[in-house]
Amino acid sequence: MNHNAARLRRRTATAVSRWLEPVLLAVTTAALTGGGIAWLADAHALANLFWALGTAAAFAPAVGWVVAALRRGHAGVDLIAVLALGGTLAVAEYLAGALIALMLATGRALEAAAQRRASHDLRALLEHAPRSAHRRTDTGVVTVPLSEAAVGDLLVVRPGEVVPVDGWVESAVAVLDESVLTGEPLQVERPHGEGVRSGVVNAGGAFELRATATERDSTYAGIVRLAEQAGAESAPLVRLADRYAAWFLPLTLLVAGLAWLISGSAVRAVAVLVVATPCPLLLAAPVAIVSGLSRASRLGVVIRDGGALENLGRARTLLLDKTGTLTGGRPRVLDVVAAPGSKPAEVLRLAASVDQYSPHVLAQAIVDTARERKMELSTAMNVVEEPGRGAAGTVDGHRVAIGRPRNSQALPAWAKAVENRALLDGAAIAWLTLDGRPTGAVLLRDPVRHDAPRTLRHLRTAGIERLVMLTGDRAAPAREVAAVLGLDEVRAELGPADKVAAVHAEREHAVTVMVGDGVNDAPALAAADVGVAMGARGATASSEAADIVLTTDRLDRLADAVAIAQRARHIAVQSALGGMLMSMAAMAAAAVGLLPPAVGALLQEGIDVAVILNALRALRVDQAVRPALTPAAEALIRRFAAEHDDLQDVLDAVRTAADRLSDTTGPEALDAVEQTHRLLTERLLPHEHAEESQLYPALAPVLGGPEATATMSRAHTEIERLSRRIATHLQLARSGGGMAPEQLDDLRSCLYGLNTVLRLHFTQEEENYFSLAP
Repeated sequence: MNHNAARLRRRTATAVSRWLEPVLLAVTTAALTGGGIAWLADAHALANLFWALGTAAAFAPAVGWVVAALRRGHAGVDLIAVLALGGTLAVAEYLAGALIALMLATGRALEAAAQRRASHDLRALLEHAPRSAHRRTDTGVVTVPLSEAAVGDLLVVRPGEVVPVDGWVESAVAVLDESVLTGEPLQVERPHGEGVRSGVVNAGGAFELRATATERDSTYAGIVRLAEQAGAESAPLVRLADRYAAWFLPLTLLVAGLAWLISGSAVRAVAVLVVATPCPLLLAAPVAIVSGLSRASRLGVVIRDGGALENLGRARTLLLDKTGTLTGGRPRVLDVVAAPGSKPAEVLRLAASVDQYSPHVLAQAIVDTARERKMELSTAMNVVEEPGRGAAGTVDGHRVAIGRPRNSQALPAWAKAVENRALLDGAAIAWLTLDGRPTGAVLLRDPVRHDAPRTLRHLRTAGIERLVMLTGDRAAPAREVAAVLGLDEVRAELGPADKVAAVHAEREHAVTVMVGDGVNDAPALAAADVGVAMGARGATASSEAADIVLTTDRLDRLADAVAIAQRARHIAVQSALGGMLMSMAAMAAAAVGLLPPAVGALLQEGIDVAVILNALRALRVDQAVRPALTPAAEALIRRFAAEHDDLQDVLDAVRTAADRLSDTTGPEALDAVEQTHRLLTERLLPHEHAEESQLYPALAPVLGGPEATATMSRAHTEIERLSRRIATHLQLARSGGGMAPEQLDDLRSCLYGLNTVLRLHFTQEEENYFSLAP
């Protein structure tokens, strides 16, 4: 009830401010302008009337703002303005009062523009929640309101529907998309008797569910409550102006009191209050913050209010979800393995030919990879898909199946090696069978974003001291990602409640930012000091719960946002402190009678202009997180990034040739090495030479000189050296009538070494260079 009342008060205050502040700004502007016109027309009495009305119009709401601040336990910056407004009315210094009123109204309007927030009621969470359930009865299946579903009911969950309540599977198997709760994009199978949580989506055929909880006690309802509670617990932000007013206000009252006491003139005390009216706080700080918000929005970073920008600039701990945040959120082909006698490219082509008809997330990844490599897919006939197993069809006269094995026959030795590698790499396997015979395998994994390493390095440089991963994924793949990115800590296999607890624990030590993209992240985003949602493809609920939304699917925008926030906050503090120092000098002059109220008000307006112009510097770009690319350099990056995708089959061929040499030394192995060398000579080495002669020179000025690309150039040299060494081995084999035993160890080392160097080199280029392109 208390949370609801507080929420109602906040909404009412927001609604009132939306019309009060613009109206007050219009009234004070009109009063000051009308008074000025009347004064020029020698109607001094009318001018004073206009200015007095403008002063009075600002005085009433200003008193309300001060009372509200006092109720929250602190005397806000508006108290000085209220005293100055009241003082000018008391001593009939109406022009000074009108100038202060205009300043106050302008500052409040700017601050309101910076702090309006979008709704945090998590509409998407509620929209995703099911409203009904399909209950199986003796007479058939009937649809009932979800509130009527009871423990022990047998429910039917149709394809594509959200599981309504917690329960366990009554059917043979259920194929589920659990990404709403775990963030993991891969579908999972839940066999008979295994538990299922509400909120997950049925990705397979219809199945029966035995309810073990009511709607209120189910997992998804708990997520909604967690998010609401976390949002309600967030304390109102203290304005930057109010923090400085904590010491500036007593100083002002002391100087004004001493001036009145020593001189006996109330006008002199009012003059002190007038020049002490903290225009730099009321105007400059909001201008800098609004400028920062504007700058961020141009880069696809939507910051909901000025308080979020301030907190982001002070953040020292960053918590990140894994899937969809540090990784792309979608599986990608890691490697393609072919059985002896087959080729990886043909395995991928056949798999994609069948999978192009499947909506499965793994199938889509396989098809996308084949198309990126410009493969011509065949038309598959008689395609059928078995939920949880995969697809099968007829391709070029052969029966092709891709997915999980259809039978329990023992896997050949090469397939066991694939299983071991998948375990080590944390990858999923899609097996390809041709006419019932295992022919190849496609390994898939959700890869780390190319821009993630660079982004985290920049965040550390910017002052983020602690980087922690919070994920619902298993510990092994989470630790692997953390090792690659150099994170300080990993917490795996967490549910929404665990993430909220982790956020609360980190907030006790530092200002904390939480970054996520799924519905399961929404409670943690709401609980953090600053919640950041990957909003381009992420769940609407996470965007609703966040203070900052990255509207482009790029993590490096977060580093941009931190840099902008820190710069805007620095300029805001600089403007506020600089303006207050000038105000303090004016206060000293007013205290000794050198500045009457009207002149002091005009001087204060001059100070305003100076600090506002300084605050507007937040609109300009200071130091970009990403260097500015020329159009030519950007075009080259896109070209060579596309070539990387096209060259993946060459990397597969290098690894396959090395594996062939480990299995046999006969003609087949030698032929595989010959084919690999031809690919290296015709496709890979020309690509490396073009990078060396075109891409690197274009990037050198942007990155600070040729030394920035020197290590990559050294990798090119090593790639060419290993390629020449392989060519020499082939010449020796041709002249000797076959591969000599003494050649095998070195040739295998060359091929495995070349595979390792190429994959590392490609990854480094993608992270360091290709991630620069927007």
